[in-house]
Amino acid sequence: MNIIEARAILFSSIEGGSTFWAREIDALGPVEVVAKLRGRGYDPIKYEKLISRVVATQPSSVIAAIGASGSEFITPEDAAWPNQLNDLSALPIGLVVRGSVDALHIPSLAIVGTRNPTNYGVRVAGDFAAGFADREWAIVSGGAYGIDAAAHRGALVAEGVTISVLAAGIDVNYPAGHARLFAEIAETGALITEVMPGVRAIPSRFLTRNRLIAALSKSTLVVEAAFRSGSLRTARDAAELMRPVMAIPGPITSPTSEGCHRLIGERAAEVVTSVADAVEFVSTYK
Repeated sequence: MNIIEARAILFSSIEGGSTFWAREIDALGPVEVVAKLRGRGYDPIKYEKLISRVVATQPSSVIAAIGASGSEFITPEDAAWPNQLNDLSALPIGLVVRGSVDALHIPSLAIVGTRNPTNYGVRVAGDFAAGFADREWAIVSGGAYGIDAAAHRGALVAEGVTISVLAAGIDVNYPAGHARLFAEIAETGALITEVMPGVRAIPSRFLTRNRLIAALSKSTLVVEAAFRSGSLRTARDAAELMRPVMAIPGPITSPTSEGCHRLIGERAAEVVTSVADAVEFVSTYK
């Protein structure tokens, strides 16, 4: 068994975002981790289901399923791997990518926010995405309704590159209303996920994928977010990775801006009010 085959087995068996398994794979190597799981070298009671999956999984079937979805499987050993992800404590075992793998190597800005934005938020997200796309930056977001969609569309309107990090399988259009948007993104940019084709989205996967959005990008911009929001998690992930975080201020009476004001008030994010401000702020970081 080679490294890619071992990673394929682990990728299809282990839920993304596990710090423990990331450390095990880093310390022992994927081939040894598979061998240890199959040899019952880990607690056979605690890891009973995982061991059963690893024993039953054939790497050829994993790679074939990914290929059948019109995607490719990349791993940290590949030249195509985006090295900025290596800053994560829970490094992905691999990624499923549809579209341009080269898009993952373009300097990028993450734009995130609420699924229920105001017209103001939609306009700002689109304008900032277009402004950075004009400067040959890629725009990274999560493909959800609201601010995510506005950011993706802003980049596309500017004929730029955008990347959507999915919480479901690459062939699962979630949300269903974005099937056409995802197809447009894949034409010049990329769709990526760390779950197998056919896997449905569950709440925990949105949180684990947020770390990928933060890590792929040189900076994160929060446009509109509620006081408690997954977008704030992305901002926290970015800050932990020493990536600069920016936030758009809104009306003090707007619930959709409470999260942004919280970040600003805690000095966890820089206030920006124009694309020029954002570009200048990000350029001060190496």
